[in-house]
Amino acid sequence: MPLNDLGGRFFAYIQLRKLSTVRTGDIVRGLSLTEVQERNLLSRLARQKLIVRVRRGVYRVPDRLPVGGAWTPGEYSLLSALMLEHQATWQLCGPNAFNRYGLSDQIPNRLYVYNNRLSGKRNIGQAEILFIKIADNRLGDMESFTTPDGSQVWFSSRIRTLVDAVYDWDRFGTLPQAYQWIRSELDTRPDSAKEIVRLTLKYGNVGTCRRMGKCLESYEVEARQTNRLLKTLPQTSALVPMVPGQPKRGSVDRKWGVLDNREER
Repeated sequence: MPLNDLGGRFFAYIQLRKLSTVRTGDIVRGLSLTEVQERNLLSRLARQKLIVRVRRGVYRVPDRLPVGGAWTPGEYSLLSALMLEHQATWQLCGPNAFNRYGLSDQIPNRLYVYNNRLSGKRNIGQAEILFIKIADNRLGDMESFTTPDGSQVWFSSRIRTLVDAVYDWDRFGTLPQAYQWIRSELDTRPDSAKEIVRLTLKYGNVGTCRRMGKCLESYEVEARQTNRLLKTLPQTSALVPMVPGQPKRGSVDRKWGVLDNREER
């Protein structure tokens, strides 16, 4: 669908101003529009897929007028814009991080995002995003990179990702596979044990500490590291299965309070 004169003026204006995001009210004065005209223009351009609605009243706009069809911004660009609008702290996690660090060769069809503002699934342009709202003190230990379009993207660090694979096993479906990832990490980088323990204490819960302690001990990590986990654990007679959902057959470890029902140890 060809642009009318007003659409052309809109793109000329945003290029002149070097805007990447337009909010309701931004172009009323610059283009001498009424609020209704502005709203109708933005809605029409979004329907034509020349701009992308990030949230109500907020649109991501291209650097230049799309040539020959719809504009499809990168999913990271849309995510970054939305998180900026909500002033959120965030990091990509789960399957996105598993793939990034070579733990899994599966390419996820959505973005998984730990953050402190939003929860639930959203579709923004071509991006499908699952927002996982967590407490501020569970955000952190991340690394960033900049995409070719200039968007800054945050990922959980490699070791944080391993800890989350044990902590958030139910959401990500990562047990018992996570234990093999940890074993491979320790085989390649034995010094990682100290960081695994630190982040388990920082971001884990009692169940995570029990499972991780048993896992590290079975991989012959030195006792001074595993004891840091052990001393945080309360006494209990209840057992935590190493692999929830698997048959409860295996050895009982009262020290860690776990039932070791892993098939491979």
